[in-house]
Amino acid sequence: MAPEQIRDRLIAQRVVPVLRLASAELTERAVGCLAEAGFTTFEITLTTPGAIDLIQKLSRSLGARVLIGAGTLRDTDTAQRCIDAGARFLVSPCLVPGLARIAHDAGCAAMVGAFTPSEIHAAHRDGADVVKVFPASIGGPDYLRAVKAVFPDILLCPSGGVTSGNVEAFLAAGAALVCAGNNIVDHAALAANDRAAVIAHARRFLHPGTTAA
Repeated sequence: MAPEQIRDRLIAQRVVPVLRLASAELTERAVGCLAEAGFTTFEITLTTPGAIDLIQKLSRSLGARVLIGAGTLRDTDTAQRCIDAGARFLVSPCLVPGLARIAHDAGCAAMVGAFTPSEIHAAHRDGADVVKVFPASIGGPDYLRAVKAVFPDILLCPSGGVTSGNVEAFLAAGAALVCAGNNIVDHAALAANDRAAVIAHARRFLHPGTTAA
């Protein structure tokens, strides 16, 4: 699968779960629930304990039907370790020069973080397949709409503060897709291993306007 195919698959899902949980075990459990809810792409943040080992485990166990990405990347050396573990897309919270090149050399996609217009432009020129606008909670859909107006050719992905209540507003403002963090997981239900509740909660992000069972 080429980088542009991975990019298109991320966009097709519209909402990419960003999993930033307290343990690898909880993260793996969350991936299982969200996969059952209908998600096929997941960002595992490097703030997760044992994140790189987990990326390798999930990549091997879930196979081609699911894309596992590595998030919160701040340097290219760690990015390469994630690629070696099986990550198919790389995500940074800020501009990391060379991240897109390393990703593309390995056949992976790169979602590079930025916030200001200058940063967004720089991330795009550095080769980002998608520019992650972070933190999207500052400015919200109105800010994204203003940025998109001057960068109509850049694919933007708001992240940080995305909820089931504002997914559609961000998409309507011009987002190619959104990244949803801890809001996408019912943490109490996950801790209690109430799979049905976790799945129902997550489906609200794929189908905004519905209510959890």
